[in-house]
Amino acid sequence: MPSGIKRLTVLGACLAVATALATPAMAAEAGDWLVRARAIGVVPTSESDGITPDLTTGKLQAQPAVVPELDFTYMATENIGFELILATTEHDVKGRGSIAGLGKVADTWLLPPTLLVQWHFLPKSRFNPYIGAGINYTITYGEDASQSLESALGGPTKVSLDNSLGWAVQAGMDIGIDDHWFVNVDVKYIDMSMDARIKSGGVTRKDDVDINPIIAGVGIGYRF
Repeated sequence: MPSGIKRLTVLGACLAVATALATPAMAAEAGDWLVRARAIGVVPTSESDGITPDLTTGKLQAQPAVVPELDFTYMATENIGFELILATTEHDVKGRGSIAGLGKVADTWLLPPTLLVQWHFLPKSRFNPYIGAGINYTITYGEDASQSLESALGGPTKVSLDNSLGWAVQAGMDIGIDDHWFVNVDVKYIDMSMDARIKSGGVTRKDDVDINPIIAGVGIGYRF
């Protein structure tokens, strides 16, 4: 193939790719609803302060979990969206420090509805990055003490966790497939701290548990 034609072919291919990338496959508008289904990994980044009054060098640490997540975003303008995140996760809680030998000491369920205000940078582009900030309220339920904890404390044990109120931030991107469907990647950090109580044999032990998870997800979305 002559070099001139070859260069034109390469140039044409590059222009075609550039045009495809620039085509607004999903142009979000004011009043749109975006629904996303994601698979998320919830990775706690902190552990507790110490169990009082008699196990001050013993700590609690929630373990990672992988679950499905559903969220809804309402676009108030082309750039501003309000996202509500719905998911529930089950976490094993392991002993650390002086109680590390107990392994799993409890498990609990967390229901952390989160409301975020988002800024979408390129609503008319196929690649639409966004950032968000908002508030999280985590409801705890289904706490159970492990057999190893009950054996260490000498009998039946009740573990309870308070609910948590904190802030949340996120960064992500919607990648358009067509006028309605898109792929989503998303990372969040949630400020999540709660008081724990461990009741056994007439003694109540307390601990401040920090979970502060990083939540990374990938999924598919649809624009209405």
